[in-house]
Amino acid sequence: MTDLTPDLTEAVQNVVDRVAGYQDGAPEGTVRDELDKGLAEAGVSLDGEQVAALAEAIDAADGDVDVASVLR
Repeated sequence: MTDLTPDLTEAVQNVVDRVAGYQDGAPEGTVRDELDKGLAEAGVSLDGEQVAALAEAIDAADGDVDVASVLR
């Protein structure tokens, strides 16, 4: 996967935290859609594999999702 700069990682982490905070228990498609929207609003572009990995991590996590760990 693509190496992320610290600033990009922080921007993605902010989006993931926001989506994870209000998407608890939502279907994966909904999480993916909200991630896509949030990333677009933040001006961040990730490939489909990266977004899918983040959506899966949000669905699987009961707590925080660490973007750096998911996208390494």
